Amino acid sequence: MNISEALKGRISTNSFVPDQHLDREMVESLISLASEAPSSFNIQHWRFVVVSDANRKAKLQKAAFGQPKVAEAAVTIVVLGDLQAHEHLHETLAASVTAGFMSDEVRSQFVEMAAGMYSDERTARDEAIRSASLAAMALMLAAEERGIATGPMIGFDPDQVRDLLEVTARYVPVMLIAMGPSGEGNWPRKPRLPLEHILCWETGASLPD
Repeated sequence: MNISEALKGRISTNSFVPDQHLDREMVESLISLASEAPSSFNIQHWRFVVVSDANRKAKLQKAAFGQPKVAEAAVTIVVLGDLQAHEHLHETLAASVTAGFMSDEVRSQFVEMAAGMYSDERTARDEAIRSASLAAMALMLAAEERGIATGPMIGFDPDQVRDLLEVTARYVPVMLIAMGPSGEGNWPRKPRLPLEHILCWETGASLPD
């Protein structure tokens, strides 16, 4: 399966076969691929918490307003954005310096620029959510390539999710992704808006007010 097939074949799955299992090696492989997503300055704001225990999934389901797929899926992955990830950029970029394509001077410039940009709390939050969302999409495409269904969701109480996962306010819950074998009764892929409705060239003046 290529990227085009994965994009056109993926659906947001709501029904999963219950009592199924995804082995740890597979999940870690998918997370590793998700981490290939781009991020500002290569900060890599994304963090993932894999919930596989049935009791913990049941608690997570309550925090997600009772959505059955949270508990039915083999695992439900909580995608977090690290609001303070930029504060560790010097260490994060060490591998680039060691690899020889980034100098210490450039690293210092990146660190300084990132510190200036993300000293604004709203900007830091926006970027954490944006980067984590890119990683989440990469995760879903990697799963689709392997025939594993995914169902992203934003319907949850973030404070309850943080409490359940035992993480601080440093981490913003971006989305949950239920993952596992697809069950019966899922809708087919929903039609997309036509290209002429979403595409402009050079200017967006023709977009609706």
